Amino acid sequence: MNPYPDTGFLCSVYSNDANSSWAIAVMQRINSPMVLTWLHHLEFRNALRLRIFRNEISTKQRDASLELLLTDLASGVFMPISPALDAITVEAERLSAAHVEKLGTRSLDILHVAMAIIVGTSEFITTDKRQASLARAAGIRVTNF
Repeated sequence: MNPYPDTGFLCSVYSNDANSSWAIAVMQRINSPMVLTWLHHLEFRNALRLRIFRNEISTKQRDASLELLLTDLASGVFMPISPALDAITVEAERLSAAHVEKLGTRSLDILHVAMAIIVGTSEFITTDKRQASLARAAGIRVTNF
């Protein structure tokens, strides 16, 4: 199945930050379309808006980052997928109950790992250590910074 990127990874690819060199190198080695869901779209746009709030990027840079992602989506770099919300919430609760008290994983990160499980991903790509720990605990191969 296709790799599942977390949104932090996507932000590092499409909007320059401390992890961008690593993320771009990982992106260049991937030879199958990566999964992209509604959660990626929401969280990516929100992350760009937060970067404006923090004065890390301009609105022009935000628009350019979004345009690059949408161009890659249109060219097949990503595989849009819409897993069933009921299945995601059941899996997210299972992951939370089994792992959060030990790993300290946040809700959005749990949702990403749950989606990765539901779509049967081959690899989970992340810049977040706790999210990586959760994905590993769930039995998913992880590429992380």
